[in-house]
Amino acid sequence: MTETPTRTVTEAARAHLADLRIPFDIRGSSAAERTARHLRDQLADHIEPRIASLDAPLLAVVGGSTGAGKSTLVNSLVGHEVTRSGAIRPTTRQPVLLHNPTDAAWFEGPRILPNLPRVTRRSAADEVPGSQSAAGLNLVADDTIPTGIAVLDAPDIDSVAAENRELAGQLLRAADLWIFVTTAHRYADAVPWDVLSQAAARDITVSLVMNRIPNQPGVAEELGGHLQEMMAERGVDAATVFRIHEAPLTDDGLIRGPEVDALRSWILSLAGDSGQRAAIARRTLAGALTNAADALEQVAEHVGEQQSEQDRLAGIVRSEFDTAAEAIAEVTRDGALLRGEVLARWQDVVGTGEFFKGVQGWVSRMRDRITNALTGTAKPVVDAQSAIETGLVSVVIDECANARTRTVRQWGSHEAGTSVLQSEPGLERQLLAVDERFRRQVEDQVRSWQRDVLDLVSREGQDRRQKARILSLGVNVVGIALMVVVFASTAFIPTGLEVGAGATTAVVGQKLLESIFGDEAVRRLARVARQQLDDRLNALVDAQAADFAHVLAEHPIPVGEEVLRADAAQLRDLTAQLRSGTAQTSDGGDR
Repeated sequence: MTETPTRTVTEAARAHLADLRIPFDIRGSSAAERTARHLRDQLADHIEPRIASLDAPLLAVVGGSTGAGKSTLVNSLVGHEVTRSGAIRPTTRQPVLLHNPTDAAWFEGPRILPNLPRVTRRSAADEVPGSQSAAGLNLVADDTIPTGIAVLDAPDIDSVAAENRELAGQLLRAADLWIFVTTAHRYADAVPWDVLSQAAARDITVSLVMNRIPNQPGVAEELGGHLQEMMAERGVDAATVFRIHEAPLTDDGLIRGPEVDALRSWILSLAGDSGQRAAIARRTLAGALTNAADALEQVAEHVGEQQSEQDRLAGIVRSEFDTAAEAIAEVTRDGALLRGEVLARWQDVVGTGEFFKGVQGWVSRMRDRITNALTGTAKPVVDAQSAIETGLVSVVIDECANARTRTVRQWGSHEAGTSVLQSEPGLERQLLAVDERFRRQVEDQVRSWQRDVLDLVSREGQDRRQKARILSLGVNVVGIALMVVVFASTAFIPTGLEVGAGATTAVVGQKLLESIFGDEAVRRLARVARQQLDDRLNALVDAQAADFAHVLAEHPIPVGEEVLRADAAQLRDLTAQLRSGTAQTSDGGDR
């Protein structure tokens, strides 16, 4: 059969709900998940099959609290035992759906409640003794049930078994009509009225049965009046209210008398009036669609909060690791690296403090001193390169470790972040750690950058004069000079100013490079080397931030707020069409 636009609207909403994920355990997340699950079930259990055929038999679900006498009432309506009743709770271990044999095709397949397996039975005696499973739908064909309506005995809404409570809610959401049973002693309890409020929200037709009314003059009228007041206060509009007084059961455990006959007659009259059945089906469907749209918008609102929390956590990661990258860049620009071990090793290359007194002198004398200092050994150069490597590695490791600590701390200050950190054992400790593998990666990148610098120097010094000067000093010395210049705050400091040891160190490197390549070339080389260093170090920082991004990626939000709001809007449009009589059903008819 070809699908119609009407069918597609509900199926799309159900598919989105099936794909929905609520990744962060924040306020309202459990309620949103529960609402989404119930709504998905209701679309499959009731809304879609009822849209498919408005003239299918009505499903009247008999619901109520523990001990209200639902099963006894159902047995009394058909005149024999079809569902178990008794004092042991819960008695309705498996829901029992009673239908006329000629209506069997409507219920034997997955048209309604498709996720519940079917079990065909003849009577209560067919139930497996001691079975506690509420997962199956027991079908009982009985001639006393009129065509056009089916009666389903549901588990208690306040059952001691959680799975029974959940199933009772699912069955009531799948109903076209509720026959809600309470008692004279328990009609004012909170749980039944919570459920009846759902009926009011869905605009579902409710037939209310007050059972076991004491046989005392005026009691039925007094209780009935109070019941009507409570219904009015909560917006519950019952189509009918039936009163059943306390009476001894027959030998076969049934209630006999005109009060049960009145309920049976109402069911028979409803089954015999196709127009009334269609009106109930249309009203319940429209109410269910409106309620579904409201519920979708509630879920969408929470998904929006989830998205905001995800953005907040991602923003924390970006902010903290951007701070780390900025700190690393600052240290590699402000001359901080040109102190301590790096300064000492550079001085070993170019000479002692006496050398710095002559920085204003001839460059040729500078080259002579460097050449003399290096004659017969490369150790000072190697030591200088190692000192630069060690300094850079320490800066990157420290700043990344600080960023990880700050990120974990900030995540832990939010509900969403806390739920992520607790999502798997040891995750927080893992995110805090900078492992040895990362240290090796940093060392590799620093060494690669040093090779980049040497390659720059070699490519730049191509003419004969430059090549001779580079060879007289050594490519490594010239490369280290360029590294030193990169680490200065401006890279080009006037030599006539009073400057500190780090800046003087950069001046020496700068003047040395200028003697080989000239001012403009040195500026260009410094810019290129700086960019290469920034690219490598930023990639390292990004790799650390990616650990947090990967964790967030394991908590996706595949269906966003806007998708769910669009689904809700389409359901509202469908409701308007249904109420105006222009909705197209999948069997091709306008209802």
